[in-house]
Amino acid sequence: MGTARNTGAIPREVAQRALEWLIDLQSDPRPADTVKNFQRWRAQHPDHERAWQRIEAFNGQLHDMSSPLHSTIAHATLAPKASARRRQAVKTLAVLIFAGGAGWMVQDQTPWRRWSADYRTAVGERRSVTLSDGTQVILNTNSAVNIHFDAGQRTVHLLAGEILITTAKDPHPNRRPFLVQTRQGLSQALGTRYSVQQLDEATNVNVFQSAVEIRPGGTAAPSLILQAGQQASFTSSAITPILPAIESSTAWTDGFIVALGIRLDAFLKDLNRYSTYALSCDPAIAARRVSGSYALADIDKLLETLSTMLELEMETVTRFWGKQVTGVRLRPRGQSS
Repeated sequence: MGTARNTGAIPREVAQRALEWLIDLQSDPRPADTVKNFQRWRAQHPDHERAWQRIEAFNGQLHDMSSPLHSTIAHATLAPKASARRRQAVKTLAVLIFAGGAGWMVQDQTPWRRWSADYRTAVGERRSVTLSDGTQVILNTNSAVNIHFDAGQRTVHLLAGEILITTAKDPHPNRRPFLVQTRQGLSQALGTRYSVQQLDEATNVNVFQSAVEIRPGGTAAPSLILQAGQQASFTSSAITPILPAIESSTAWTDGFIVALGIRLDAFLKDLNRYSTYALSCDPAIAARRVSGSYALADIDKLLETLSTMLELEMETVTRFWGKQVTGVRLRPRGQSS
């Protein structure tokens, strides 16, 4: 058993394959011969056994609803094997479980930085923080920030998720700029209230008061000033066209999610951010439109209300022989499983 601690000796491909097995074993329905094939793989090489022992060392967190491991696996079990969502889940799990001593993992430290951040929220949680200058930062679900103030500037590093900022007048005599740093670049407040969301491949900024300058991280990329009532997304090299800001997008600060005639699949994708289990729908109903204001405090009740309004049924996906819910799938009423 002691050799399981030598995680640095576990090759990258072995660790990733072990995590694929973990996801496959939690899936319901589980493909035939999965357990037999897994046991055969486990016995093929000592590295395979060490990788699996490392995973089993995290058994408690795999079952803990508040653990990022549980949430990541729950979403991965509903993702197709070749999908980007599944690959990202494996990548995140690898950092959480195998990062200690595995040199091939430290090249992507985003998940690790996220869970060791100055301020963070769990799935479904929100948190309000008042910074030393009086600025208010509200963290949405599953978000993380680091704060760095010095004599030259005030910087919030948004590592994951979404924040709503109401800036305060800087008491420092140098009047330091207020910046939000994301993977794609910077946004600088020009005396304002605005939201910043770290997406997979871009940063989105909604401005509700005053103005914000957004600056992609690429050296040749131009900057842009967004005025109140405007929003835009940017990558490291480009800025999307300006669109009207959506005031209702901040309803999460009061514990609600607002839909204004959006597709059901898009609504569920957004709602997934607040759920500890994965949400999806049958492709046949994906284009149905959703409107209304829904409380986020009880996702089960929200889905029941939505199903009644749209005349749908809820199909529960479980693992561990039906003892633990990993997902809910909406389908047309009367459709057989």
